[in-house]
Amino acid sequence: MNWGNKLLITFLVFGTGMTYLVYRSMHTEFELVEKDYYKTELGYQQVIDATKRTQTLQTQVQWKQTDSGLEMQLPEEMRSRELKGDIWFYCAYNSAQDRKLSLQVNENAVQHFADSLLLPGSYTAKINWEDGAEKYYAEIPIYIK
Repeated sequence: MNWGNKLLITFLVFGTGMTYLVYRSMHTEFELVEKDYYKTELGYQQVIDATKRTQTLQTQVQWKQTDSGLEMQLPEEMRSRELKGDIWFYCAYNSAQDRKLSLQVNENAVQHFADSLLLPGSYTAKINWEDGAEKYYAEIPIYIK
């Protein structure tokens, strides 16, 4: 085999490898956490302030897995207050498992979630709520069995 044939084989292997890499890169899905990432990033200072405000409360948000599902307990200071907000169960490895729900706590600042709502796995619960005057925010890692 002369040097011309070796050079031709080298170019063919290189070209085939590059074609394969381009094909793989064109068919790879990239999911962003947020669809409107830039707009969300501009308001992030409000999230920082709300997180600091949440950390100053006497107790923190607590989660408990029960036989009937999942139970969230907001801090003691939130009892008997009219609260508005939402909860985002963020699943990092599969956006199809994400759930965004409105906050509907009882007079003891407790909210129940049915077993059928979330599939087993790891989630980050992003809780955003306000009591009329102040806004609060917490992120808690949760593992559903």
